[in-house]
Amino acid sequence: MKLTRLALLAGFTLISACSILPKSEPSDVYRLPAAQAPASAGSAAAQHWSLRLNKLQASEALNRPSIAVIPQGDVISSYKASRWSDPAPVLVRNRILDGFQRDGRISLLSTDDSNFQADLELGGSLQAFQTEYQGTQASVVVRVDALLVRGYDQRILASRRFEERQPLGDVKVPAVVAGFGQASDRLTAKVVAWAVEQGQKVAPPARP
Repeated sequence: MKLTRLALLAGFTLISACSILPKSEPSDVYRLPAAQAPASAGSAAAQHWSLRLNKLQASEALNRPSIAVIPQGDVISSYKASRWSDPAPVLVRNRILDGFQRDGRISLLSTDDSNFQADLELGGSLQAFQTEYQGTQASVVVRVDALLVRGYDQRILASRRFEERQPLGDVKVPAVVAGFGQASDRLTAKVVAWAVEQGQKVAPPARP
């Protein structure tokens, strides 16, 4: 009986202790808004080389689902009770993949989620994916240092920095998320156009 009473007492004590622990605050989970305009290249010539899209390298502050914001100076924070559906490098890679699919000139596409080999690889680093304040004016900033690499030996064939800023008239989270979508759309269009242009110069010739 004593053992039974001790076990029950311990159980009630544990339950009581658990009940006073702070509860985690629920978060709103946001995806990057769907592309607003199709990026079709129309009757442009189809490319016969394959392209693999790699997740961009990023700092610890960006390589997570938090929606980053720099309220002042060099302080990196995040929006309370809100987060992305995936870490920023995954969001940007998937948006660029969607851009290539909409463009239509390169049909042989893959990502680093698979082990498929490709003629060329597109990667690099994500330098900014955040809201930045200049005084009272806020803007979304997306900055990518892109690298086009040969698949079989990882030789860098071309590189370029892309940056887009989207001023925000409303700093509530839904409006901020919409700003990320707009900036990402413009950056994606430029990355796709550049990668296709460079790939035409350096990709291996089509096999007979």
